[in-house]
Amino acid sequence: MTGSQTPPSFQLAYVPGVTPTKWVRIWHERLPDVPLTLVQVSAAEACGVLRDGGADAGFVRLPVDGADLSAIPLYAETTVVVVPKDHVVAAVDEVSAEELADEIVLHPLDDTLGWERPPGLPAKDRPATTADAVELVAAGVGLLIVPQSLARLYHRKDLTYRTLSDAPESRVALSWPQEKTTDLVEDFIGIVRGRTVNSTRGRAPAADRQPKKAKRPEGDGARRKPAGGKPAAGKAGRAGKPGSGRGGKPGKGGQGSKGGKPRRRS
Repeated sequence: MTGSQTPPSFQLAYVPGVTPTKWVRIWHERLPDVPLTLVQVSAAEACGVLRDGGADAGFVRLPVDGADLSAIPLYAETTVVVVPKDHVVAAVDEVSAEELADEIVLHPLDDTLGWERPPGLPAKDRPATTADAVELVAAGVGLLIVPQSLARLYHRKDLTYRTLSDAPESRVALSWPQEKTTDLVEDFIGIVRGRTVNSTRGRAPAADRQPKKAKRPEGDGARRKPAGGKPAAGKAGRAGKPGSGRGGKPGKGGQGSKGGKPRRRS
């Protein structure tokens, strides 16, 4: 390596609510010589960070802004409503949007569900962030509808959440600049898609690339013997002398033989 070359590295962006721990662990197991750096970004900033080269790939929320970014949808999240623990909604397991018609529902500026207006009554002002909206819910100002992962991320002991049955879902995807689909990006795509070590673009460890030993062919002297080490009785009888009985012994006159010894021809 010359002084002008830099060692390979990989920058992975992720939005709040996404937990990349599992994929990062697999990366370190398969590519221990390539450091991976996590870059946390907001959902609104994610696409811009990828375009500007701030990350090689990233976990973003769909839809992806622009055709210059490739995306692999991964999963969709359950949508929930965050409420105080003593709220009437906390008494049920699931609630519909219609049942929130008389409730003030906060709509933060970094909303990730993509609707123009959530159900319920709008608040006087829109909170700047989801974290700010959670604080307002705790203060009794209103309720908040978010993907379940965000409700867990901003969990408070005085708040809880319940499933909202008829709300849009937030979908998470792996995205990267289409023109920068490097070998390392391909490696990470393979990890996310669950490919095995041997199928990830030739980056299998040396031990896994060793050819398997061929089985030794069995020679004439390596024929298997019947169980017990002795020939079967039926086979021994067929291998006996002419005129023998079932046990392989010469037959005696009267039984097992018609004429005893054969006559000599003159």
